[in-house]
Parts: sequence; C-alpha cells; structure tokens
Amino acid sequence: MASPRRGSAPRQPTIADVARAASVSPTTVSHALNGLGKVDPRTRERVKRTAEELGYRPNLRAQRLRRGEAKAIALLSSMPLAVAGGPSRLGFYMEVAAAAAEHALAHGFALVLLPPGERGEGLRTVDIDGAIVVEPGEDDPLVAELTGRGLPCVALGRPVPDASHLPYVDLNGETVAELLLDHLFRQGARRPALVTAAGARSSAVDARAAYARAAERYGWPPVTATAGESGGEQAGYEACAALLHEHPRTDALCVLVDAFAVGAVRAARDSGRRVPDDVMVVTRYDGLRARTCTPPLTAVDLHLEQAAADAVELLLRRLRGASAATPLRAPDPRLVPRASSSRRPEDADGAGLGARA
Repeated sequence: MASPRRGSAPRQPTIADVARAASVSPTTVSHALNGLGKVDPRTRERVKRTAEELGYRPNLRAQRLRRGEAKAIALLSSMPLAVAGGPSRLGFYMEVAAAAAEHALAHGFALVLLPPGERGEGLRTVDIDGAIVVEPGEDDPLVAELTGRGLPCVALGRPVPDASHLPYVDLNGETVAELLLDHLFRQGARRPALVTAAGARSSAVDARAAYARAAERYGWPPVTATAGESGGEQAGYEACAALLHEHPRTDALCVLVDAFAVGAVRAARDSGRRVPDDVMVVTRYDGLRARTCTPPLTAVDLHLEQAAADAVELLLRRLRGASAATPLRAPDPRLVPRASSSRRPEDADGAGLGARA
C-alpha cells in the first residue's frame, strides 16, 4: 500500500486493498463482509480478519445507495410540543426518543427525530425507511403522509379507530386509567372528575371508557372536561378552574395529560382549595412535570423504554417484509403514588415536599 504524503491524512484502505491482501476478488470481499452470495466460510473468515487488520471501514453511504436504503427510521407525533414536551423540552416524547434511538442503533439504524406537532411537511425533506408514530390521533395526517409515500410505519399507542393495517404497541390506556381511579377511590374520593385532551387519541378514549365504568361501579356522579392540546398547562388550568366552579363538591381530579395536571394544581390553589386535603390530583405520565410539581403528582410508570424498544422491533420486522403482526402490549403499568393524592402523608412518596398547596 502506498505511503501517505507527509502532512496528509492517512489513506483509508479500500475493498481493493483487502482483496489484494486476502488474495481474493473485490466482489468476494464485498460478499464476505456483507453476508451476500456463496462464499466459503473459511474464505469469509479470512476476509473479515484481513479487513480488521487493515482497519478497513465500509462506505455506508455507498452501501445505502446500492441497496436503496437510508438505514434510518423516524420518530414523529402530531401531539403539539405543549403536551409532548415538558420543562426544558424533556417529557414523554423525548423519553420515547432516547429509548428508540438506542434500540435502533443497536440494529444499525439511525433515528431521525421530527419535532412533535409536525403535520407531515417535514417528512418530505428526510430520507427514511419507515417511521414510528407516537399516539396517533383519529385520521392522523402523519399516518396518511407515510402511507401515501409507501413507507412502512407502526404506532406507539393504539390507533383510533383501531386500524388493522397499522401495527402498534398498546400503552394499556384503560388499565392506566383504572389504576388512577381505583387509587382515588381508596384514598377517599367520592366525587372525582376526569379531564382529558379533546380529540380521539386512544389514551383519552380509553380513559373516558374506564371512568364511565368506575363511576357506575362506585356510584360517582360523572363529571368530565376536555382541554385543547395546543394550550398546554394554561388550557388545563382553564378547564379545571371552570370545572371546579361548576362542580364545587369535586374532591379529586384525574387529569390524563401531565401538562394539564400542573395547571389543575394551580387552578385548585387559586380557588382556595388545598391539594390533596380538599382536592386530589393524579396524572398519567410519570415524567419531570409530575416529579417537580408542588406537590409532586401521583402518576403511572408506563414502561416507555420497553414500549419504545418494542415499537422499533415491530417496525424493523415490517422493513424485513414481515406481514402485519399481532399488536404488542407494553408491560403492565405501575402506579407511583405521591403527595398530590395522599391524605395520609405516610402513604405517598415525597409527601413532605409540599403535601399542601
């Protein structure tokens, strides 16, 4: 191999260099390193060993061009940042992204992260092989855009309506809501209200169904409200302030969106109520908002890391040509009780951190 000129960067070895050193053709080197063709196992090992000794690194861009692959998948959601993000933009969406990126990279794929709230335009500027759509809404524009481009996609969160053509990982929406509502009943709630995002994401649809059953089972007078996702914490504040004014005997708020739940605590305080003594507040996602709220919010561990990894696996199966699979289910959710719903401080984590707001 020719020596590099003084002061220049060392020349990277090529397939031709490996072929000469291993006494085989460049085609054999390509097949041996990429698992293609019929190459004698001993030759394949010799080629791999020679490539390693020479420090050969494949040209990934050239490989992708030859195979027609981008080796990249996208993560996207039509949920606006006001609810998908959080303090410092760290929230539900970023927790999913971190886990999905790690799992995708282990399989040789990069993760392209599109900002939440994307309506589909950004998809036209990136080269991807497929996508994971986080909690798609009804007639979600992102699913429509991906389908129109012929790109495989899967959902993290059950699509509504349940679209049989779209594989998904179920985030156990009804079980999550039942955990929160049963917890409120055990803590003494007799007039709890439900606050969800407006629209038809499965988390909201499932919570409404679970609440209707719980109200009938426990004899609660059903009281519900919705807030617009784009309004974030302020929308939750306004919805809960109006609810508490109209239904002054409400003694608990099950607020599915964590941004709304932070607004609910503020609404309760501004109405002269104490949390949890007068009104308990619980939410769905155990993220930074729930942990840093005053008082800290009872929430649910959704096992997002495992759910995100399962969504990546589901998408990779589609990219390999597998037919539509049976929906996967995230691990069973776990209640994380905190001061916002404990009327006995010893029952909640962090009960000493502002048990009364």
